[in-house]
Amino acid sequence: MDLPLVYHADYSFTFPAAHRFPMDKFVLLHDHLHATGVLHEGNLHQPAVATSDLLRLAHDDGYVSRFSSNALSPVELRRMGLPWSEALLQRTTRAVGGSLLTAELAMQHGLACHLAGGTHHAHHDFASGFCIFNDLAIISRYLLSSGKAGRVLIFDCDVHQGDGTARILENDRDAITVSLHCENNFPARKAVSDWDIPLPRQLDDQGYLTVVDDVLGYLLPMYQPDIVLYDAGVDVHRDDALGYLALTDAGIASRDRMVIEHCLGRDIPVCAVIGGGYSNDRHALARRHALLHQSAAQIWRERGLG
Repeated sequence: MDLPLVYHADYSFTFPAAHRFPMDKFVLLHDHLHATGVLHEGNLHQPAVATSDLLRLAHDDGYVSRFSSNALSPVELRRMGLPWSEALLQRTTRAVGGSLLTAELAMQHGLACHLAGGTHHAHHDFASGFCIFNDLAIISRYLLSSGKAGRVLIFDCDVHQGDGTARILENDRDAITVSLHCENNFPARKAVSDWDIPLPRQLDDQGYLTVVDDVLGYLLPMYQPDIVLYDAGVDVHRDDALGYLALTDAGIASRDRMVIEHCLGRDIPVCAVIGGGYSNDRHALARRHALLHQSAAQIWRERGLG
């Protein structure tokens, strides 16, 4: 079998073209991976919608109900940054189900990748920064509460700090939050992760990769997690609209390979989600996100996984 990939057609739907959130990048990513042979009928896994019980592992019941019934206040909607719709509700809950399925496939096979996920700005009782439900926190608590994992490490390489994840999981001893992010960027008020690695603006490939290598080499032996949830945000790219770091395509591909190799070299399964990425050139953005899946597929073949 080939590298397990998780996707559903609900991930992209008709959306205002001028909106900053690139809702069409998910279907464009799917189409690019399909055209290049990385994704095919044999390795495509389609998720179920996340249940309310699953969402409540990390979120306030009242908040889950308000979002699901289109009862968010104007302030809550403004903080979410997205217009509510039935399609958004379906997309959001389906994507959380996708991250759960990706984690389960990773536990089974050693490596699996989502074509969405990484909604790390969602907090316990409110949405923020285009993030509604925090899949990283939900999946961590699901794996720990079900006994499928004794310790989870979240390695968040999105250019923005995973503030929602850090706050939701701040008292969860066996969910380790690690955030590598541009220091001077959203959110203005940073949370406190277990490990925060703030990076200077315009950091290039070499500087960034040195930090990733050092951090993984230090933390993985220390914590010996049962799984790593890897947020492979591409908003670290030099051409990203919201980024402020200076990585190239080659740098991102090297980062993704480095993270996966560090983990698999220690027999730690990797569940990878795509995280953030912003550009008016949506096809270029989709190709940027595909670097994760291409790197993972190459490692899968090299290691003879499955």
